[in-house]
Amino acid sequence: MSHRSESQTGSHVRATLAGTTVTVHVQGRFDFNCHPGFRHACASFGRVREYVVDLGTTEYLDSSALGMLLVLREEAGAEHVRVVNCQPAVRRILEIANFQSLFTIE
Repeated sequence: MSHRSESQTGSHVRATLAGTTVTVHVQGRFDFNCHPGFRHACASFGRVREYVVDLGTTEYLDSSALGMLLVLREEAGAEHVRVVNCQPAVRRILEIANFQSLFTIE
């Protein structure tokens, strides 16, 4: 039986837990204003096995968002973080920053 839980961390960042995987959804702009919500979302379920950062409704991300992803990668381990559902403009920013060599981007 899979346990599912949700943490609402503001209007732009929301996290869900399914089993041992936390999925963090970022809506709109993923920028410095999301920092507290993103950190809370990643930590709100304690120790988990995998993080999925769902950028399906993310329109833009800046260098602070890239930094938040790097911190998550450092804390969780590279093999435990995936970035999914990137819009073309967001995927392009990740590619320019060469994040495909650091993360699994789906």
